[in-house]
Formats: sequence, C-alpha cells, structure tokens
Amino acid sequence: MPDKKQDLIDQQLQDLNNDGADLRGFLKCMKHSIKTAPSQPSSSILWMAVCAAMLTLNAASQTGGWLMPSHDEQHSALSTVRSQALNTIHWHVSVDLSPPHGEIFIHYGSPLVTAANTVIVPVKTGTNSFRVEAHNGATGNLLWMQDAGWQAPQATFVPGLGPTLSKNSLFVPDIAGGVLVRSTPDQAIGTVTRLYFYGISNFQNNPTIYSQNVQINTPLSIDVNGNIYFGFLVLGPTPINLQSGLARIAPDGTGTWVSAAAASGDPQITQVAISCAPALSPDGSLLYVAVDNASLAASVGYLLALNSTTLALVNRVLLTDPSSGLDAFLFDGTSATPAVGPDGDVYFGVLENPFPNHNNRGWLLHFNSDLSQAKIPGSFGWDDTPSIVPASLVRSYTGKSSYLLMTKYNNYAGIGTGDGKNRIAILDPNATEKDPIIPSVLVMNEVMTILGPTTDKKSGIPGAVKEWCINTAAVDPFTKSILANSEDGKLYRWNLTTNKLTQKIKLSPGIGEAYTPTVIGSDGTAYAINDAILDAIGTKAP
Repeated sequence: MPDKKQDLIDQQLQDLNNDGADLRGFLKCMKHSIKTAPSQPSSSILWMAVCAAMLTLNAASQTGGWLMPSHDEQHSALSTVRSQALNTIHWHVSVDLSPPHGEIFIHYGSPLVTAANTVIVPVKTGTNSFRVEAHNGATGNLLWMQDAGWQAPQATFVPGLGPTLSKNSLFVPDIAGGVLVRSTPDQAIGTVTRLYFYGISNFQNNPTIYSQNVQINTPLSIDVNGNIYFGFLVLGPTPINLQSGLARIAPDGTGTWVSAAAASGDPQITQVAISCAPALSPDGSLLYVAVDNASLAASVGYLLALNSTTLALVNRVLLTDPSSGLDAFLFDGTSATPAVGPDGDVYFGVLENPFPNHNNRGWLLHFNSDLSQAKIPGSFGWDDTPSIVPASLVRSYTGKSSYLLMTKYNNYAGIGTGDGKNRIAILDPNATEKDPIIPSVLVMNEVMTILGPTTDKKSGIPGAVKEWCINTAAVDPFTKSILANSEDGKLYRWNLTTNKLTQKIKLSPGIGEAYTPTVIGSDGTAYAINDAILDAIGTKAP
C-alpha cells in the first residue's frame, strides 16, 4: 500500500539497530507495501459432506457458525453453508468509533457468527479500548453490547480484539489476561463471568498489579472440548512470577501456562508472536503457535508443536528463509496465524531475510504435522493465513493433492523487482515450480491465479493494480468460489471453475488499509470490512 504515514515508520526506526540485517531499509520499504493488502441440490449435499469431513467436531457440531478467526481451530476458512449472491448490502456497522483519517493501520478483529445467525462484532471504541456487539444477522439490529477491558499490545499496526464462540458461550479477551465469558450470545440477556489462567484468587488478591502487567496478545482459539488457548504478555513483575507465554483454560476454569522460553527450550525467546492465534491438529492432540524474541519490530523465532493438554514441547522448528537460509522475520504488524490441512500439514507465513529480496512477499513455510520435516514453501506469506480448498472444487486441476491452498499473492509495486501485479492464487502444496521472484527456490505450484481488476495509478508503474486486502479469504465449496476483499473498495467472488471474478459489490471508494478477514455467516450472508465498516452482503430481499 503506497504512501504510508512517515511518522509511523520513523517511530519504529528510532528503536532499531542493524542486527545482521538492513532493518532500517526494511521499515522504509514497509511503508510502501505493508498494510501500508450455481450448484445443483445434489452437489450441495456433496460439498457439505466434503466440508464436514474436513472440519473438526467443534465446527461441524454448530453447522453454519463461524466460530473464531478463519472459521475453526485449523483456521481453514472453509464455510459449511452456501454464500448468498453479492447483490446488495443488507446492513453495516462501524468497527471503529474514531477511525483514522486516510490510510488505516489497524487489524480489526474478525466478526463471528453463531449457528442461530447472531453476528458478534469486535468494535474499537477509542485509542486503545474495545467492546463486542451482537447483531441480528438478518436485520442488523443490535441485540446487546459488552465492554471489554482488553487493550491491544504495542505493535506497528494495531492488533484486533479476537473473541471465539463455543457451546452457547462467547469468550472475549479481557484486562489482566482474563477471559470474559458471556453466556447465551443469541439472547439479549446473558450472564457475564471471567476466567483467569493464573487463578481468580491471585487476581483478587492483586487486581491492580495483574491489570497493569498481564495482557493477552493473540486472538483466542478453542478446541472441540472447550479448552481455550492464547498468548499473553507480562509487562512487569507479578506475585507469582508470571512470564510471557502461552495459556490454556480448561472447561472447568482450571488454567495452566508455560513461558515462551520454556515452551521453545530457548531462553532468548520472550513471547508468543503478536496476533498469532494458536491452531490445533485435526485430532486436537497438537497445538501450533509461533514464538519470537520480540527484540525488534522484525523478530526471529520458532514454530512450536505442543501437547494440547500439557503444553509440553513435542517439537520445534526454527523459522528460516528458504532462499537465504537465514532466520526469517516475524514482523509485529502481521496477523498471520498457522493453518492446518486435513492431512495434518502445517502452514505459517513469515517475512524474508534479507529484506526485501523477495519483494516483501515473505514465504509461506510448510511442515509435516510434528514439524520434523520442512516441505515445499509457498511464494507469499508475510501477512496471510492460507485458506483450505478441496481439490475437487477446481475442475481444471489434474494433480494428486486432495486439497489446495488459497493465498494472497501480491507483488508490491516498487519493492525490489515488484511490478505491482497483485494477485490471489490457488497453490498445490505438494507440487513445485520455480519461484517467480527467485528462480533458484522451488515453491508450491500455481494451479491458477487471478490479477486484481483495478489499476493502481498512484504506483506509477504500468500494469500495477490495487492490492488484495485480506488476511484470510472465505471458501465457499457450494458455489466453488472464493470471497476476497480488495483495496479498490470492492468484495469479489472468484469462480474456481471459470477462473473469473464473477460477482462484485462496492463497499467503499477504496482505501489503503491493514489486511482484513472475510466471513460467511450461517444464512450465507458474506461479511467484509472495508474503510472501518463491517458490511453484511447478500441477495436482494424479495
């Protein structure tokens, strides 16, 4: 995204030094490119079966619900209902009560949708204050609202509030590392309680200390049994000597935690990566999360596989650049999270090192389920959570993989050799081709790509187009399509049969903004955030 606010970059530059990489050049480049991006009834039954087979019981037991960012605990972004046509905006609501003027450097939290079609909307109410709102999915009418004490951790782009749904309750990050629990989210009246992973008695004995010094720094994830997982920061001393790390809260409220250093086995590691929502293996036994050293805006670190019950380390892998072999960067402005395929393979996006030798595209790193084997990387990944696409949705595909990946595939104008021809892509995780930027590296084969449709005149580069403005896209297996948001202000449907953008709807005049999520609700309404507004999009009313 061009024309980033210089003061944002200058603030970061003051805190950087050259630590084996040109990080000053890194952030100067960042200001130009970082969110700075009809089937027959029988077919519907078939695709529903495909979805159900690919999702865990937590999602499948609440068919139609979009329960957490990227839909489920594998972060598949695979809808279990057919999306409505992109004909009209049913209703809309602000996700920021004081949005910035001009470009937006905020990762707004993902909306969630219950099986009964209540839409949970995280709303930024002030400089660093938040609440959740519940709206009727059909009408947009406000059902209730609840303030949250959570504050976003310090980062280059403001992280978003990340609640989750499970078993007729909403779980919301709160102050002091607590989790606010709101019962019966589909009803106007519900009870509110709070959970503390370090124990409610500890909090009650020293509420001020914990409120000042403990802060959740990722969206919440929840498994089929109701166990909640999240990263947290410790900003100062606490009576029980908490250290920044990963927390788990069981359904009975019992909490456990492990420091990032202990979890990784590396004393140089200091935190769970900002905004990195944990993911779970398909059988729920393994928990995946990235950790880093938090020393700079661009840190280095590991992807961990932990026992989901004990949080004990099963394996770790140092995150490295597949081109240079150097430590890859974990930029604090990213919203990338691990995604897990139906076969258990794990995918996680990182930024390249040295920067920007891959045109600021980063890499989508790829591992087997226990992280013991590095597999074929993808050619884009710095701020992207890939979506899972059953291979049968792509009629032209003749390979052997049972599923493919949908990713953002921008090639930022003016960064390295970037030509501004920003695309989205379907990739085969098990087949290779030469990387389009660095041909010496073999990357996931491009099954199909499609260019953004709107010219980016500001770039000054012929053929450049507006960026795709998504950190996760919604997959609709019923219409064999992808819903993706663009910085031109429109939401598009990408038809995987024809490889064409077959539907679009204008949400705003277009604005440069941090990457946003796309969601499909339980009645098929599509939800997309553009210019700090959440729009509910679907078929025209009769």
